[in-house]
Amino acid sequence: MTADFSTRLARARFRAWHRGTREADYMIGGFFDRYHAGWDEAALSWFEALLEEDDVDVMAWALGSQPVPAELVGDQMTAMQRLDYVEMP
Repeated sequence: MTADFSTRLARARFRAWHRGTREADYMIGGFFDRYHAGWDEAALSWFEALLEEDDVDVMAWALGSQPVPAELVGDQMTAMQRLDYVEMP
């Protein structure tokens, strides 16, 4: 893992867990915690693009109440839609 990749992962983790609402933190941060260890460049780039989206949209896509934009469709969104990674304290 390169320093640049490590830095990007650290930044993504922070952004995933500091969304502004507890619900979004658990959904997006929990997803990061569960899956980031297996990410490559493409997977991290996908997640960084997801982080640029509004929380309400990300949550709607994960819950299936809105269609997912074509650029975010794929295995990672499918994993996010399972919601089996959200642990509530």
